[in-house]
Amino acid sequence: MKNKLVLIFSLVLLVVSSFFLSATPASAETYTIKMGADNGQLKFVPDKLTVKPGDTVKWVNNKLAPHNAVFDVSKVPAAAKGLAKDLSQSKLLFANGESYESTFPEDAPAGDYAYYCQPHRGAGMVAKITVEP
Repeated sequence: MKNKLVLIFSLVLLVVSSFFLSATPASAETYTIKMGADNGQLKFVPDKLTVKPGDTVKWVNNKLAPHNAVFDVSKVPAAAKGLAKDLSQSKLLFANGESYESTFPEDAPAGDYAYYCQPHRGAGMVAKITVEP
């Protein structure tokens, strides 16, 4: 009887553990943001984006260069001030199709992250990424 209970317990443990090993973790996404609209407007397209921690944003130079993407440390969650600097891409892109990427770490605080293009901030080239858990 004792051997039968051990066998049943082992079988249940095997089934449960195989479920956890075969469950697919959520995969991170990569989102593309154009720097400069197709019609030539000085804007990011899209200018609002929602991501999850672990996701990557790829900025692609599109029109009216130069562009970059700098996070405004005064307009990010309080716990993300240092992260805003790490996510920022201050290097100017000049050629169409040139790009760079920023990945929001798994522990990125939820909230709104405002960013802008340094050369065109005064022209309203600003946008926002919202991180949701």
